[in-house]
Amino acid sequence: VEYPFKINQLNKRLDILVQLNKKPHILIECKTPKIPITQKTFDQISIYNKTIKAPFLMVSNGIKNFIFKVDKYNKKFLFLKHIP
Repeated sequence: VEYPFKINQLNKRLDILVQLNKKPHILIECKTPKIPITQKTFDQISIYNKTIKAPFLMVSNGIKNFIFKVDKYNKKFLFLKHIP
């Protein structure tokens, strides 16, 4: 399910946005298994989340999954073992 939104007047699309009580909860970026998860993938979802402001992010290529919590006060990510 793609979710359209704008960043600096550019049209973008999120792959999946999980909402809890009508608020963003988990932003998920999906890649095909042929595409490795790289720093570019993390940068992409981080840029998207500046607009969406979800407390949790996930990137997956179906082989590797990374789930993390956004620590907005310390401006870093805390990697998690399980989906919240």
